[in-house]
Amino acid sequence: MNARTEAAEAEPDAIARPPLIHELLLVAGLFLVCKSGRQLATGHTGEAFRNAHRVWDLERAVRLPGEGAVQSLLLHGDTLAHVANTYYATVHFPATAAFLVWLYLRRPAHYVWARRALAAVTAAALVLHLTFPLAPPRMLAAAHLVDTARVYGPSVYGPPRSDHLSNQFAAMPSLHFGWALMVAIGLIVATRSRWRWLWLLHPLLTLAVIVGTANQYWLDAIVATALLGHALAVVPLPHRTATTAGRGRNRLVPAEENVLVGVGR
Repeated sequence: MNARTEAAEAEPDAIARPPLIHELLLVAGLFLVCKSGRQLATGHTGEAFRNAHRVWDLERAVRLPGEGAVQSLLLHGDTLAHVANTYYATVHFPATAAFLVWLYLRRPAHYVWARRALAAVTAAALVLHLTFPLAPPRMLAAAHLVDTARVYGPSVYGPPRSDHLSNQFAAMPSLHFGWALMVAIGLIVATRSRWRWLWLLHPLLTLAVIVGTANQYWLDAIVATALLGHALAVVPLPHRTATTAGRGRNRLVPAEENVLVGVGR
């Protein structure tokens, strides 16, 4: 018993935490691929609008609620629309980056799991961006929606013809929602607070924002959820650690200690 405990305590935390430089390069590559990969799908305006009509008609056929019902809530005041646009423009990348940094520092094993899941869902999303260009509902005349970013600001997009920094026809699936959902799931799995389920408010608020600002369709979020579900089914959950159990260290817990920790809850 003492030999096993000493061996576990002698195991350095660095074994569970991947090398920092290696991870910085991987995560930076993930973000760069996300940005640059979208550029490959530019120049498909006609196909993007045809797909937009198909998505819009499919949503009406399956009786999904209209995106306009959510947007009408934002249009009660300029301030609310401005806040929603700001959330859309500023929260997506920083929240995901902060999530990964926190996991890397406090839950290394969960960090590797989350990074792999995010990479998988992002890669799948980029394939769809390339094969299924989709104009957002704010560009679709049949939707009769307001481009809230253009009217109320701030906007992360310029005119489609001159905007060379982003691909505005990469609506399907919604990485805004997919990443937000992964952040919530990751924090729920990696923590033990009774309040951890409140993290689901992040993807719910993100869903309201992306739909209400007419940047994405309901189906964009549904497809993102399906892709994330497949990614999580493929990427195995990490072994439970002492840190996850609230014991403070990032070492793996022996089987006997796992049982004791579970009994103490």
